[in-house]
Amino acid sequence: MADLLVGIDLGAGSLKTSVIRADGTLIAEAAAAIATSAPYPGWSEQEPRDWWRAVCETVPRALAATEGAGTVAGVSFSAGAHTQVLEDADGRIIRPAILWNDQRSGAETQDLREQADARILEIGSNRANPTWTLPQMLWLRRHEPQAFARVRRLYLAKDWLRAQLTGTWETDPIDAVGTLMADARTGIWSEELCAMIGWPLDTLPPIVASKAVVGRVTAAAARATGLAEGTPVVCGTSDTAVETYGAGMTSEGLGVIKLATAATVSVLSRHPRPDFKVINYPHVMPDHWYVIAATNSCASAHKWLRDTFFLRAGEDGGSVFTQMDRLAGEVAPGSAGLFFHPYLNGERSPHWDPLLRADYVGVGFNHGPGHFVRALYEGISYSLRDCLIALRGQGLDFTTARLTGGGARSALWRQIVADVLNVEVEIPAVADASFGAALLAGVGVGVYADERDAARAIKVVSRLVPDPERAALYARGHVIYGDIQAALAPVNHRIHDFVSGR
Repeated sequence: MADLLVGIDLGAGSLKTSVIRADGTLIAEAAAAIATSAPYPGWSEQEPRDWWRAVCETVPRALAATEGAGTVAGVSFSAGAHTQVLEDADGRIIRPAILWNDQRSGAETQDLREQADARILEIGSNRANPTWTLPQMLWLRRHEPQAFARVRRLYLAKDWLRAQLTGTWETDPIDAVGTLMADARTGIWSEELCAMIGWPLDTLPPIVASKAVVGRVTAAAARATGLAEGTPVVCGTSDTAVETYGAGMTSEGLGVIKLATAATVSVLSRHPRPDFKVINYPHVMPDHWYVIAATNSCASAHKWLRDTFFLRAGEDGGSVFTQMDRLAGEVAPGSAGLFFHPYLNGERSPHWDPLLRADYVGVGFNHGPGHFVRALYEGISYSLRDCLIALRGQGLDFTTARLTGGGARSALWRQIVADVLNVEVEIPAVADASFGAALLAGVGVGVYADERDAARAIKVVSRLVPDPERAALYARGHVIYGDIQAALAPVNHRIHDFVSGR
């Protein structure tokens, strides 16, 4: 019986393949690292061919681990929004993919805001920021005009990967909105937005439903991946969309907090909330949107701290994380007045400032290694509180949130999030984007009756409640955290000018 579902997710640092049963049981998974290049400050690029090599590595490993548990009924994909792959008339990749966390298009973002800030928000339901494809492609036009002129097809990251299986070219409404080149009100490409950067509409893919079956595994792809030739392939969508769905965000009033490369706070809404401080996307759940506020650096900041100050040559990185977590657990809440702002790569909500810089403030002789780790946990959680405040400003709120992402593996960090945000936190049994993509594959191929039917496979395994005393302490700490941010923002801008030679 064809009852297994495969979800493939391209993250910022790795690609993961998951195989699940229709009841939501995780049967097998495999991951492979993906290298990111930063040739200049603020740049973040990847080579798409590395993504495909990771698919060809992880899918056979995951399938081998199923040990005859069944056959695959369908496959789907997810990846970070905004990240594009550009091909020329001969189907050759023109340049490395610019990632969602790339900050190079700050000047182009400012120009678009000065030109049509309110109009872009009205059409696209989002404000121009360096995260989005629209200003990134304006940067391309200005700085790499020959590459710009060669473009004949634009793929979003998950669509390019999926095309290696099917040979087809399409995207879904969620990723289309994520380019800031589509009309969020109508779900079609916007001639007006594209005209702002001189982008030709005929290079943009057809838009189909996220759950649509768009093709089948070709003979060549079957040989490369181990999937059976003819296996149905579902379009898929952005990672946060399927991750929130896979965590169980199927009704309003339940939030999802993600502690991944970046950290996000998401909540479901019946309609978009266009505003300069938050992000709006259509959701996997029909007739719903999800509204996001996000901080740029989360697990990436955690890894930076480990690699820069804790990891020694030859040590296992995972065990070092465990040791760091233990040290942080020995430190009292508040980190003895040590504060951390996670702006290692600028910041998104609610500041939307690519020039903000990370800091540790309040350092004294009394602070040891554990203080710096706990302050990082607390600082990222304070940033998530900023995000929640931005959502509440749109009339969106929750008292319970599902927690996802690699950072959720730390019991200490989970509790700090609950205390700082003063919300109940639930931990799903499986809650990553590859799991959500597998559920979406099941919806598309008819294993499930619809999106809500598939959500019945989602299970919660534990709950945390905020401690009132710690929550009160962190409420006071968050005020100081905000005062430090406001005081240092102009200094951060001066540092940028200093480094730039201005």
